[in-house]
Amino acid sequence: MSNTPHIVLLPGDGIGPEVTRSALRVLIEAGLRATCEERAIGWREWCERGEPLPPETLEAVRGADATLMGAITSKPEGEAARELAPSLRGHGLRYRSPIVRLRQELDLFAGLRPARAWAGPDGACVAGARRGTDILTVRESTEGLYCGIEVEDVDGDYAVMVHHELSLLRERTRGRMAMSVRITTEHASRRVVRVAMEEAKKRAKETGKPARVTLLEKPNILRATGGLMLEAARAVAVDYPDVVLEIENIDAACMHIVMDPARYGVVVAENLFGDIFSDLAAGLAGGPGLAPSASVGDRHALFEPVHGSAPDLAGRGIANPIAAILSGAMLAAHIGQGEVALRVERAVEITLRESNASTLTPDLGGRGTTEMLTEAVMRKLCSNDDKR
Repeated sequence: MSNTPHIVLLPGDGIGPEVTRSALRVLIEAGLRATCEERAIGWREWCERGEPLPPETLEAVRGADATLMGAITSKPEGEAARELAPSLRGHGLRYRSPIVRLRQELDLFAGLRPARAWAGPDGACVAGARRGTDILTVRESTEGLYCGIEVEDVDGDYAVMVHHELSLLRERTRGRMAMSVRITTEHASRRVVRVAMEEAKKRAKETGKPARVTLLEKPNILRATGGLMLEAARAVAVDYPDVVLEIENIDAACMHIVMDPARYGVVVAENLFGDIFSDLAAGLAGGPGLAPSASVGDRHALFEPVHGSAPDLAGRGIANPIAAILSGAMLAAHIGQGEVALRVERAVEITLRESNASTLTPDLGGRGTTEMLTEAVMRKLCSNDDKR
């Protein structure tokens, strides 16, 4: 990494440009030292060029020290085809999720999704969050059911070729049948569990509590893929005698987190399970407007709010910028500017605790705007400076 890190901004679609702009303003105010360039990605690129992830954007991200993204719009294949520019239709173009492509192209194998219940202005947790929620989901992000191996129409010959059980199922069913494949490799499983173990050690050092990782799987039913994930986790755990590895079925975990979110600290899961569980955790922490995330690999890292592009909110100036701001804080820590990250997190904490309905955005129970909430965070940055 160079002395001055280089960041690529991908504002994306919908509310993406609004919240990305807020995050960048806060980071600069907090003292971020980096060069920045903006690149295009998302739905407009698909409609106008037939490629939501332009080659020049991918190349820029490859050369960056980190990437900050806003949000991406994705639609079903038929609808995507209909929204292509007329000159591009009929050429066999197929929409592929740019974020999934980025994860695969850059080998961003670990998705880090923290969910924390923040204190609100009335003493309770903001946005009805559940007290005690402070969970980091480490999600494998390159394989599983999201690997893109699907068959839209499974015929009899294919069913016989693939598996006897599938052949029997095909004989018993009527109408069309589709298939999606879950891929689990020992390599990917081991390395994502290792990330979770390291994160648990960091958390234990910060909190003084025992280091613990909970693996969420379903090996009693998904015996091949879930079983391999379980074996890989246990093999990695041998190298971390100071970290307790717990195993829990994903369905039971979804029940337990609702009953007692404080039960969980660092959890690790394959792609789909991690996606679902982290969204559930985000809901218990106040919703997607407060949920940041990172997708990291050995060489590259991308940071983005968990929420989508929210086209119904775009242009109205009421989108919650906090998830993007906290994603920016995670980026700052990644590029070695931990003091900037801490300043931003502290400013967000104070803002959410001290702001009233006139400042907070509607998703937090207020009537404020994106600009007002962003300005409030920036004022807390300045007031923190005055107190130092």
